Amino acid sequence: MKHGTQDLALFGGTPAFVEDRRVGRPNQGDRRRFLDRMNQALDNEWLSNMGPLMHEFEDRVAELAGVRHCVSLCNATVALQMLIGDEATGGAPGDEVIVPALTFPATAHAVGWRGLRPVVCDVDPVTGLIDPEQVETLITPRTRAIIGVHVWGQACDVRRLEKIAESNGLRLYFDAAPALGCTHNDTPIGGFGNAEVFSFHATKIVNSFEGGAIVTDDDALAERMRAVRNFGFGPGGRVGHIGTNAKLNEAAAAMGLTSLDALADTMIHNRANYELYRAELAGIPGVRPVEYASQHRNNHHYMMITVDEAAAGLHRDLLLGVLRAERILAQPYFSQGMHQLQPYAEDPGRSLPHAEELCGQLLALPTGPAVGADDIKTISDAIRVAVANGPEVTSLHRARTADVDE
Repeated sequence: MKHGTQDLALFGGTPAFVEDRRVGRPNQGDRRRFLDRMNQALDNEWLSNMGPLMHEFEDRVAELAGVRHCVSLCNATVALQMLIGDEATGGAPGDEVIVPALTFPATAHAVGWRGLRPVVCDVDPVTGLIDPEQVETLITPRTRAIIGVHVWGQACDVRRLEKIAESNGLRLYFDAAPALGCTHNDTPIGGFGNAEVFSFHATKIVNSFEGGAIVTDDDALAERMRAVRNFGFGPGGRVGHIGTNAKLNEAAAAMGLTSLDALADTMIHNRANYELYRAELAGIPGVRPVEYASQHRNNHHYMMITVDEAAAGLHRDLLLGVLRAERILAQPYFSQGMHQLQPYAEDPGRSLPHAEELCGQLLALPTGPAVGADDIKTISDAIRVAVANGPEVTSLHRARTADVDE
């Protein structure tokens, strides 16, 4: 238990943890079940090229997402690139795709990689989700598609975005990287727009070491995506499309299936962690857990807070430094908007105020199966002490930084 500034590790106190508490630790599931599946793959001598474990994984993801088709892939970035490059999206170099400011860089990179231009849109100031009203103002004759992002598993305003896309003849895709198991009202995320993309990276709630998937109810799109992931080979073994090598191998599928086995329990655990964090952080000035709309289900894979410097007495980045000294490896998701990244900063004077404010306040705290109640109480205690002494912590940090600079 820490009582004052002198107890904080940043200023010479003992760190709260002997081992790091990290954001995004892999949810491994039952290791014996994974090894059984790996032995199955080895016994079959079928390690890649659309093996039985891959097909089983696709079937289970499609069922969970409530769609007809799941096209598994080596990662979610390639999934977005394939959708942007699809014949239905169309477009010539320089044509535009609207993306939100608050997202992982891969969302915009996938657009730029295919020769189109990401047009960055501001977000809702509370949820951080793409703002449909601004989307409408950004549509031009060169716009080809909209990509919404279900940030932290929150569902976008999918119905309004679908209407905007339909009325303007645009493709609508959703980057649903963190949203497996989440819903919009009672409908699973996965079947909205023309297609959605899940990530199964090691840091996601379901991981396949590295992996992703396109999920859709569009039969023709799914057939094209299956061909593209396998060098363009279609029915009868004939190449009908420009393709790449984006297949999910059997080892990745084995891990994905094993992680899926644990999904229901993981979501229950995550929800309990979220509620405990809310209780422990209640009343700390300037620190607010991100709230999720009650009509939608969230997998609570991320424990997000905002830090208001004026009320907390210290900036988010300084609180991050305090926590990391305690071996609490929080993460600033996201510290820059897409419009502030060098490849997309075409207009240095352009401001997206809602995204910029959130980028200076957001912090992800450790959660997941490896984080328990005692951990959460210790993490919250460190935050409470730092904020209770915010002006002093800020002053000491500035003095230390000045000494180093001299």
